[in-house]
Amino acid sequence: MNSIECYRLLGLSGGASFEDVKAAYRGLARKYHPDVSSGDQQAKDKFIEVTMAYKWLLNTLPRETSQRHDEPMPPNRHTSSSTSSSGKQSKQTVQVQVNPSLSPLEQQLKASSYQQLQQLLRSQKFPRAIALVESLAQRMSRDPEVIQWQAIVYQQWGRFLIREHQIDKARVYLRKALQTDPHNRSLWAEVEKDFRYIEQIKKTEF
Repeated sequence: MNSIECYRLLGLSGGASFEDVKAAYRGLARKYHPDVSSGDQQAKDKFIEVTMAYKWLLNTLPRETSQRHDEPMPPNRHTSSSTSSSGKQSKQTVQVQVNPSLSPLEQQLKASSYQQLQQLLRSQKFPRAIALVESLAQRMSRDPEVIQWQAIVYQQWGRFLIREHQIDKARVYLRKALQTDPHNRSLWAEVEKDFRYIEQIKKTEF
């Protein structure tokens, strides 16, 4: 992603002011937000694209004009546990919660799957972790915590791929993470770090 592409996604010409960028983003965010266009996958993808473009421009504009404290974010539902691009563990946590809509057997399966996920992620067996969480999500598709875990696994796999310099594949899984749990503010913050890290890598390559 570059500044020209970001301006284009927001419907602006290059060099637009921060106020123009902010106004364009707010209009598009209201139009494509998942709460407004529920069930519309194209609208969800568009919302992610314009939000990423806005945040990319926000990080490239001068600090004194960008007003980062005014940056809008999708509403948060959960926190997440993640590892930074440099390999450091973040302070966020995930706890298994009891879901009244699940049977005792499903709740037990959920708890045991969480423990397996933790072990797989610690040992960096990401493909197996993805297979496990996707299987769990198919069975418990309405459990918000399982959805959160699925997004976290995608994000951590994407972050690992960045360190392995598989940038294109990393982008795919980072986007999948946002598409899976688009309301998770903590997840958005982590994925933004990952995309900024990708941009830093690209700059050092040229």
